[in-house]
Amino acid sequence: MTVTTSAPEVRERLDELRRLKDLAQDGPDPAATGRQHDKGKLTARERIALLLDKGSFAEVEPLRRHRASGFGLEHKRPYTDGVITGWGTVEGRTVFVYAHDFRIFGGALGEAHAQKIHKIMDMAIAAGAPLVSLNDGAGARIQEGVSALAGYGGIFQRNTRASGVIPQISVMLGPCAGGAAYSPALTDFVFMVRDTSQMFITGPDVVQAVTGERISQDGLGGAGVHGTVSGVSHFVCDDEQTCLEEVRYLLSLLPSNNRELPPAVRGEDPADRSVEAVLDLVPVDGNRSYDVRKVIDEVVDDGECLEVHADWSPNIVCALARLDGHVVGIVANQPSALAGVLDIKASEKGARFVQFCDSFNIPLVTLVDVPGFLPGVDQEHGGIIRHGAKLLYAYCNATVPRISVILRKAYGGAYIVMDSRSIGADLCYAWPSNEIAVMGAEGAANVVFRREIAAADDPEAMRRQKIEEYRTELVHPYYAAERGLVDDVIDPRETRSTLCRALAMLSAKHADLPRRKHGNPPQ
Repeated sequence: MTVTTSAPEVRERLDELRRLKDLAQDGPDPAATGRQHDKGKLTARERIALLLDKGSFAEVEPLRRHRASGFGLEHKRPYTDGVITGWGTVEGRTVFVYAHDFRIFGGALGEAHAQKIHKIMDMAIAAGAPLVSLNDGAGARIQEGVSALAGYGGIFQRNTRASGVIPQISVMLGPCAGGAAYSPALTDFVFMVRDTSQMFITGPDVVQAVTGERISQDGLGGAGVHGTVSGVSHFVCDDEQTCLEEVRYLLSLLPSNNRELPPAVRGEDPADRSVEAVLDLVPVDGNRSYDVRKVIDEVVDDGECLEVHADWSPNIVCALARLDGHVVGIVANQPSALAGVLDIKASEKGARFVQFCDSFNIPLVTLVDVPGFLPGVDQEHGGIIRHGAKLLYAYCNATVPRISVILRKAYGGAYIVMDSRSIGADLCYAWPSNEIAVMGAEGAANVVFRREIAAADDPEAMRRQKIEEYRTELVHPYYAAERGLVDDVIDPRETRSTLCRALAMLSAKHADLPRRKHGNPPQ
C-alpha cells in the first residue's frame, strides 16, 4: 500500500526547515550579534561573506547540535554548535573555510564542534583545495571535559597531514588561548588584527600566579607582539576587512594544492623591461645601506609584492610576487637592517619561507647582499649553528627552480647558505658590484698580512696597500665568474629580463630527491 503525502504537509515541513535554517543563520540570541559589533568585531557569517566570492558559500552541517549533558548543556543546544563550516570560491577557485561563532558558547570547542571542523578539513584535503580558518574562540568547552581536548587532537593531526599538501591559512579575529593556539602554529600563514587578536598558551592571570609578572592580554600575545617579537604572525592588519582582503590576495598567489602550479596572470608589464632605477638604488660602496625592497619593487611585475613577516627579523626580506605573470618567492638580504646579516631569526624566517615555496611549486629568486652571520655570545649560545643550518637545509632540499643574483657582498658561510651554486642553485648571476670572498678585504688583509703590517715602518699605509692587493687578486667582480661559480655577470638594468628568461627555461625543471620517509632537518 502506497502512502502519499499531501502538498500542505510538504509545505509545512518546508516552512519548518526554513525556520530552522533561519535560526541557524541568526543564532539563538539576537543580542549577541550586537555585543559582537560593539566590540568592533564582525560575526562569523559576515567574515565568511567578505572572504568568499559573493553567493558562493555552501554550508556543511548547519543543523548540527551537540549531545552533551551536565552543567545545563542539555538545555542549551544551538544549531551549528558554534562553528560555521563549508566551502566557496575566491576569484573562482574553491576554498574551504571554518569560522568560530563567538556568539555561541564563546566559540568554545566541543565534541560536535570539533567533528564539524574535522569533516571540513578532510574534505579540503580530499578535494585538494586551500583551507582557511577564521578563529575567534575561547578554547576548549570546559563542560565537555576530555572530549573537547580530543577534538583538538584531531585538528592537529589533520593540520599535520595537510601540511605541504594544501595551503592552510589561519586568521585570528579574537582570542585564541591554550591548546587552540597550536593549530594556527601548524598552518602555513597566520594573520592577526591589531587590538582584536590575542594568542597565548597561558593567559595573564596564570602568568601572574606562576611568575608574579603583570601583563595585559595584548602585551602577552597581541598582534604587535606576534608580528614583531615572536614571529608567530606572518601578517598584521589594522581591521578585519583589510585582513580578509589580504587573505584573498594571498590565495590568488597560491596553487590549490601541491600538484598544481600557482595561477599565472598575463599582465602588461613587459618581461624585457629595463630597470634603470636600480643603478641609483644600490650604492657600489658595500658599507652604505639601502632598502632592498625598492630593488624588488623595480624588478617584479607592476611593482607589486606581498611581503611575509614584514616586521619580524627585518634583516631578511621574504615576499611573493610575479615575474612575467608567474608567481615567485623572493628571499633577499636587507642592508638597511643590521647590514643584512644572517642571525637566528633571519635564518628561521628564510628557512620556513623556502620550505613553503618548495612545497607548493613556487620558484625561488634570491637577492644576495650578505656580510656574514651575526657574531656575538648571544647568537652562539642561542644556537646560531643549528638555526643557520635550517636555512641551509631548506635550500639544499628544494627542488623548485632556484636562481640567485649577487648584488654586492657575499662573504663567508653566509654566501654559501644564500643559495649559492655550490648548494644547488640552478643559475647564479652577479652584478658588477659583487664581492664574493671568504671575508671582506679589510678583515682578510689583517689576517693574511698580519706580520708584514706589524713590521712595516708605516703600518697603516702597508695595511691599505695589502687591502688593495687582496681586493685586486681575490675580490674583483669577475673572480667567481672565472671559476664557474657565477654563470654570468650582468648589467643590473637587465635583472628583470634575465630572471624572466631563466625562469621560462626552468619552468619544466624536474628533480627527484633520494627515496626516504622524510629528512631530519636541524631543529
